[in-house]
Amino acid sequence: MTTATLPPPDEAGALFTALLTMTPPQLAKALSAEPDKVLRLVRAAAECGLAEGQLRYGRMWLDGLGCARDPIAAVAWFARAAEQGHAGARNMLGRCCENGWGTATDFAAAAHWYRLAAEAGDAWGQYNLGHLYLNGYGVTRDAAKALAWYRAASHQGHARARNLVGRCCEQGWGTQKDLDEAARWYRLSAEGGYFRGQYNHASLLMAQGKRDEAETWFQRAIAQAPEPSQTLMIADCAEAWGLQYGGLRYTSAGHDADTGALQAG
Repeated sequence: MTTATLPPPDEAGALFTALLTMTPPQLAKALSAEPDKVLRLVRAAAECGLAEGQLRYGRMWLDGLGCARDPIAAVAWFARAAEQGHAGARNMLGRCCENGWGTATDFAAAAHWYRLAAEAGDAWGQYNLGHLYLNGYGVTRDAAKALAWYRAASHQGHARARNLVGRCCEQGWGTQKDLDEAARWYRLSAEGGYFRGQYNHASLLMAQGKRDEAETWFQRAIAQAPEPSQTLMIADCAEAWGLQYGGLRYTSAGHDADTGALQAG
């Protein structure tokens, strides 16, 4: 299945022993190097049963980092780590079930895995479970539960979740409308570097007449936003506020594919 090869037996034994005696922070650091430099190490960690290695190996298969992209192999490795109770792997299994990566799309299964991750304290699992509750995918739609999970992730510093708490407060989803609370959460999301939080923060600042401050945040948001959000934001700024940002270019490569509405999560 893989083009990577394990080290010779003697070297492999020493490598496995080293991996098995590392503390979790040491292991995470050892496995976080550039994919082409760390593939053999990650595979070794996965093969000797370390859940962190299995998670990272699965992500490499999913994204094609250092190996040919293979979502089916990714799901298999995520499942091995999830069986050991690894919250991050359980979240990734949820992502695969929700998006049909290497398996059939199954929102109920996604909710199951997100819940296990969320209840174990994984911020991404909490955020993703919140999305399912907000949209009613795989669970009964419940905006109050969505907000509760967004808040749980937000308290761990999750910038995207903070933006969604702001949206809930602004729109009255699962709570009463509260623009002051919305503004607070948008600011926290913006300061955390999330482009949607920056855009929403800027929009409320414009509504408050704080144009100079708002323009700074609009520019930051647009410079980071992937397509099609970048084009939508530029057009919206021109139409709503008369701001011209057509010369800004997308600079961030770190965001997930983004196809939602302007102020979505």
